[in-house]
Amino acid sequence: MNKISRRQALGIAAGTLTAVGLTVAVIEASATSSPAPEAQAANTSPPAPSIPVGGIDEVYQGRRIQISLGAGGHHSPGMPVIKIDGNELHMMRNADGSWLSVVNHYETFPDPISAARAAVRDLQGAALVPFGPTGGKS
Repeated sequence: MNKISRRQALGIAAGTLTAVGLTVAVIEASATSSPAPEAQAANTSPPAPSIPVGGIDEVYQGRRIQISLGAGGHHSPGMPVIKIDGNELHMMRNADGSWLSVVNHYETFPDPISAARAAVRDLQGAALVPFGPTGGKS
């Protein structure tokens, strides 16, 4: 006997209606939340860092922070070179445009100067060890 009961038919109907309703809701939500194609094309690359062309040279909590645009140091060309007391601070840029450093790797910052200042605070007077395979030693 392969008869379907009313309870089974009602369960199948309820499941089907739920699936259809969720599918429609997802389609409507994705259609209204996605930006226009020209807006997507405009947002493909993150904005450039807000560093003056001449760079930044400041003393923060007794430590000298130097930021210059240019060769990019040991990482990508075009990335800023950040130095704390003459030692390079390895800085990385996230896909969303935020920044993080090797000193405070699990915290993001809106720009390189904020990340460098946070690194100075986290170092608490300790020397920044040069970044490299030999620790900066030849």
